[in-house]
Amino acid sequence: MAGKIEIRGLGRDYTDGNRLLTVLDDVNLDIEAGEFVSITGPSGSGKSTLLGLLAGLDRPTRGSVALNGTVLGALNEAHMSAFRGRNIGFIFQNFQLIPTLTALENVRVPAELAGNFEQADGATALLQRVGLGARLKHYPAQLSGGEMQRVAIARAIITRPQVIFADEPTGNLDSAAGEAILDLLLEAKRDATLVMVTHNSDLAKRANREIQIGDGRVKQMITHSNASQV
Repeated sequence: MAGKIEIRGLGRDYTDGNRLLTVLDDVNLDIEAGEFVSITGPSGSGKSTLLGLLAGLDRPTRGSVALNGTVLGALNEAHMSAFRGRNIGFIFQNFQLIPTLTALENVRVPAELAGNFEQADGATALLQRVGLGARLKHYPAQLSGGEMQRVAIARAIITRPQVIFADEPTGNLDSAAGEAILDLLLEAKRDATLVMVTHNSDLAKRANREIQIGDGRVKQMITHSNASQV
């Protein structure tokens, strides 16, 4: 089941010495279940901070994020970790694969941590589906950037999450590889909501809606009539 995200008065401050830095301020937004949303804006605008808050990887200074009615800030760390494991898939910009594990072992990790060994046993088929059937026993250092990205996608979707978050998933790839990665994400989101941070304007326009962030606030929301259909 795809997840609906409700964001109310969301803000995040950081301290830099004696200075208070407001990275996000008063963000209010609903992301509907099954929607594909792109988040765009200049570097330093708060895009990745917003994504981390929506995924429960960071806690807001003020405001709230709810996924299908569950307020993330109301969960303690143990419950938040378990909730993420069941409901959220996150694709990091720098992949964050475990270097001492093979591609297959990396993909199995989230399902094993959730105690779902039936899902974990599907890792081989999932890697075959993303074109890495011959690379199951390769370590991250033996894979190309595009291959590592596909492992990261497989790892993010193995638990069949309600929401998939992707932080610049095509940032280090050429245009052809970037399109292939987006196609994989769109296939993965058949039963999920997809929220993607990107600098690529062409990819952003493939989303149902584009949320433009500037100076820590939502500046504009654009509905794309030519959004990708799955």
